[in-house]
Amino acid sequence: MEYIVPDTLADACRALEAQGAQCLAGGQSLVAMMNLGLAAPERLVSLRRIAALRGIATARDGGLRIGAMTTHAELARLRSDVPGAMLLAQAARLVAYPAIRNRGTIGGSVALADPAADYPVALVAADATIELASAGRTRDVPARDFFRNMFETALAQGEIVAAIRIPPGAGSGTAYEKLSLVAGDFAILSVAAIVGRDTGVAIGGYAMRPLLLSGLGVADGGVADIARRLAALGEPPSDHRASAAYRRRVAPELVLRAVRAAAQRALP
Repeated sequence: MEYIVPDTLADACRALEAQGAQCLAGGQSLVAMMNLGLAAPERLVSLRRIAALRGIATARDGGLRIGAMTTHAELARLRSDVPGAMLLAQAARLVAYPAIRNRGTIGGSVALADPAADYPVALVAADATIELASAGRTRDVPARDFFRNMFETALAQGEIVAAIRIPPGAGSGTAYEKLSLVAGDFAILSVAAIVGRDTGVAIGGYAMRPLLLSGLGVADGGVADIARRLAALGEPPSDHRASAAYRRRVAPELVLRAVRAAAQRALP
């Protein structure tokens, strides 16, 4: 296996154009998959030296731009008045455990697109944008369109997740609810909610990608109404964590819990 450590984003993108090339960010997912024989890249392109992929900055519109190499621990410590950023920080605090949070990155998690991961559902609820870079250009993809299926995204060959953009907002409360077998595990189900001046509710683990529950407010018809909305989205999956029947049964209550918690935190 060839191992490359470029200094610039352009060099990294060019290195990734080769067949069998793969990015190495924090390595918390990829290295584990390699150890299990689930991934065998012919070329490993490390992103650790690329300064352009680091840092959290306020954008001109008042939102945030979060570099792809930002760690889970950095996000967990984030303090911001931007609702989407608050939601992302809440999700980051529930990612795995300290050793993983200190090494793993948001870009690596987003690019992997595990439907049971914490960030995808939070980014969809926050109406975030994924900034993708290649050797010749950059392009922006809404989070709701970026995540396509289990481990499938809008990334093209030679592209890198460069940053996450969170839109501005104020006066909205946020909540992230996660149901897992044990603390730090991937989610059986997760719900990310923003309620107030800005509203967005999404559920993870109910399909192979995060699902946006549009038009959902705290004044809606409770668990029965949410159950009807979820039923219209199709049958949830069954796996080693939970059955489809279990997910279908508990999902409405988890959604309602998140929406009510977010509403309580919203400014009047």
